[in-house]
Amino acid sequence: MEKTIRNFAIGLVLLIVLAPLGLLAVGETFGEWGNEEIKEKLGFVPSGLEGLSGFWSAPLPDYAFPGGEGGESMTTSMAAYILSAIIGVIVCGGVLYFVGKRVARD
Repeated sequence: MEKTIRNFAIGLVLLIVLAPLGLLAVGETFGEWGNEEIKEKLGFVPSGLEGLSGFWSAPLPDYAFPGGEGGESMTTSMAAYILSAIIGVIVCGGVLYFVGKRVARD
């Protein structure tokens, strides 16, 4: 069991470190569209999606630090991507941990 957890942790750290590879991508990122992009692609925005668009605001919108001017260096952008990955791992891991504890208790 410990070897499995260790291998999982190594893989997770590797994915976190490789997260900035998204900066090398050309064009738009699949699925990270706002209402404007969806309207451009489909010709309309589904009502359910439009109603929920203001429900959640990302902790690091566009993988950038708050107050950034948009002209950040590659190093700053990489740090923001890695921080976003770490936040995602902590949030998802925490939710899974507490759900697992609850299911195991019942």
